[in-house]
Amino acid sequence: MSFNTALSGLNAAQSELEVLSNNIANVSTAGFKGSRAEFGDIFASSAFGGGSTAIGNGTLLQSVSQQFTQGNMNFTSNTLDIAISGEGFFVMAPNQGSSERVFTRAGAFGVDANGNVVNTSGQLLQVFPVNENDGTVQSTSLSSTENLRLPESAGVPQQTAAVTLGVNLPSDTAGLNITDFRPNDNTTYSSSTSVNVFDSQGESHVATVYYVKDVASATGNQWHMFHYIDNEPVDIVGGDTTAQNVPLGIPSSAVIEFESNGLFNPTTGGAVVNPVVPTTGITTVALGPTGANLTEWQAGVDGDQQITFNYDRASTTQFASAFTVNALSQDGFAIGRLTGLDVSDTGVIRATYTNGQSTAVGKIALARFPNSQGLSQVGNTSWSQTTNSGEALPGESGTGTFGLIRSGALEQSNVDLTAELVGLITAQRNFQANAKSIETANAITQTILQIR
Repeated sequence: MSFNTALSGLNAAQSELEVLSNNIANVSTAGFKGSRAEFGDIFASSAFGGGSTAIGNGTLLQSVSQQFTQGNMNFTSNTLDIAISGEGFFVMAPNQGSSERVFTRAGAFGVDANGNVVNTSGQLLQVFPVNENDGTVQSTSLSSTENLRLPESAGVPQQTAAVTLGVNLPSDTAGLNITDFRPNDNTTYSSSTSVNVFDSQGESHVATVYYVKDVASATGNQWHMFHYIDNEPVDIVGGDTTAQNVPLGIPSSAVIEFESNGLFNPTTGGAVVNPVVPTTGITTVALGPTGANLTEWQAGVDGDQQITFNYDRASTTQFASAFTVNALSQDGFAIGRLTGLDVSDTGVIRATYTNGQSTAVGKIALARFPNSQGLSQVGNTSWSQTTNSGEALPGESGTGTFGLIRSGALEQSNVDLTAELVGLITAQRNFQANAKSIETANAITQTILQIR
């Protein structure tokens, strides 16, 4: 019996050595979770045996349990290196079209030939579907998760419909005769500003607004605005024609008027066109053949396109200071190519494009389990659901008990190398001690055999 008892001890020590060796071998494996060998004693006696005198029969390996403690963060410069700070697992699909789901803490992701975000094993990262604009999740069930695939472009271009401006026009500048305005002579206008606008095919054009303080204004607070696109004149719907000169390429102008305090008041002042109508919107005529007849609008683009120049009342002023552009934006864009990704702490992934647009493409799906130690290892630092682990509970980063997402970081192995080396020495001593027990039992047996 002593041989079997010592042999069980040898087997237990060997198992512990194997577990410790596996931990040490994976000390640099991202997302790896160390294991612990757990043993129980073997105790046997007859139904009516005396419990006070029964001797145990050795030890037995009961379980090799995973230790799901947090590993240290290793920060990198790669956006697709993603770590979970707290509880939860990434949800992965083993291959394209698979309904099976596996779970991992290793977040070293990349992009495959088809634009799918995958890990080093080729498993596909799963995300919850989201609304493109605000990134809000549409569904948080595991059955609704989808492969995270990066789109190549931002879709069709959008022609410019509105330009928003906010400027300070210097009140102390000298008034000019608006009939003398020439866009190629900077002495005939007070200030100018430009903005890129887009046609229906996504082509960029330069829209320029020239500001001329009207010397003939009774209040001294009126400015004429002349609009050009790609250096070609563009008339304003209902615009002032006092300075209009078609042969010289001078378009009709819009007129903006300020109050005596330099503010752009919506009731007594504002952007005005003939006839005088208080408004903030100044709209061009159609840019194609039926309107401005611009050269660039002859090549198959939308000739009916019009652009409204909206002046923001809060940032449009006439103060005694230099000309300043306080606000300048427009709502058009060209087709865009992917330039990068941004991953928020809540797991929303936004794609940014060369046209300045950004789109939410998904929210990283997380899952947790009632009993994480019941998960089954499937290799490549991945686990699968089992009866012991319980059903996967999906959720979003930063909600409930789920941890936060850290982009540009990798969770390192949670193995403490120093502790593992000490454990290795202890396991070796245990092995030697059990071997000594077998040697001692053998010596006793030999002694008995030699009795005459």
